[in-house]
Amino acid sequence: MKISRSPAAFVALFASGLAFVAPRALANEGHTGVDAKFQAMDTDGDGRISRAEHAAGAKKMFDEMDANHDGVVTADEMDARHERKSDGPAHAEMSAAEKIKVIDQDGDGKLTAAEHAAGSEAMFAKMDTDGDGYLTKTEMAAGHAMMKKDK
Repeated sequence: MKISRSPAAFVALFASGLAFVAPRALANEGHTGVDAKFQAMDTDGDGRISRAEHAAGAKKMFDEMDANHDGVVTADEMDARHERKSDGPAHAEMSAAEKIKVIDQDGDGKLTAAEHAAGSEAMFAKMDTDGDGYLTKTEMAAGHAMMKKDK
């Protein structure tokens, strides 16, 4: 597996991916930003995101982005998914094409499910700073802060 991009790029990809997993409908009053994204992924409600929950969220995100169900996500599909979930154009730190490039192992400008899963796992490992196999809100918030700092 060849994923050797900067930590900031991984954080940006991960954080933008969380936005796909946490649609606006889940962003209840009082639970915005990291909290809403965290709640959307914490499916068992134990206050932490396991590798399995993270992987399930990544798979759900990929499946929702893959509009034509061909097993590949293009930048256009990624942009369209974001617009459907956010009710408007993306104001992301990175373009969809840039996000894809971060984990596109074969350099074809598209993401396969395997590339997406591998990138998601790599980001989970980077964000899990205490190495316990779970993401806390603190670890997720730190990842978001690093992404903003490295813009």
